[in-house]
Amino acid sequence: MDSITYEELTDLINSFQRQALHLEMRDSYGTAAELLHLAKWEAGEPDDTDWLQPWFDRVRAATEAGKVIRRARIVSEPVSDYQKWVLKDSHLFVEAGEDIRWIPRSRVSTVALPGNDFWLFDDQVVIFLIFAGSGSIVGRQKVTDPTIVELCRHAFDAAWELSIPDGEYKPD
Repeated sequence: MDSITYEELTDLINSFQRQALHLEMRDSYGTAAELLHLAKWEAGEPDDTDWLQPWFDRVRAATEAGKVIRRARIVSEPVSDYQKWVLKDSHLFVEAGEDIRWIPRSRVSTVALPGNDFWLFDDQVVIFLIFAGSGSIVGRQKVTDPTIVELCRHAFDAAWELSIPDGEYKPD
């Protein structure tokens, strides 16, 4: 496995040809870009989604070019405050062109899943996202080994089969 930078991940997101799959398995994240906005929401303060516009633009450009971006979120229930915050705006990601699904963790008890969240690009490249316990990202690992690619594809497909479309997911 090769370590890659954020910029290299961004290059892959910008250059995939057919499909980008993203499997998220954590109940909360602490990425630098999100912390301020999450804190505002937790304090009951208004916040806008302007900071997400570059992502929405990227997704729109990709999907308008016929590319597919799918995101599967495996979550514990009741959902964490972080996931409540994400859920309130997830429709904006869908409107931009992402296909987002939610999977209650209890549904994937018998599904073999990798140890880390990942992106899978064009069924050729896997990027594992390595997080600290606090939720901050501490690394990214690039893998092109066909066996690992296939493992991740099967894991994503199995989770997707058990998923609930974003607009239909109503956590307790």
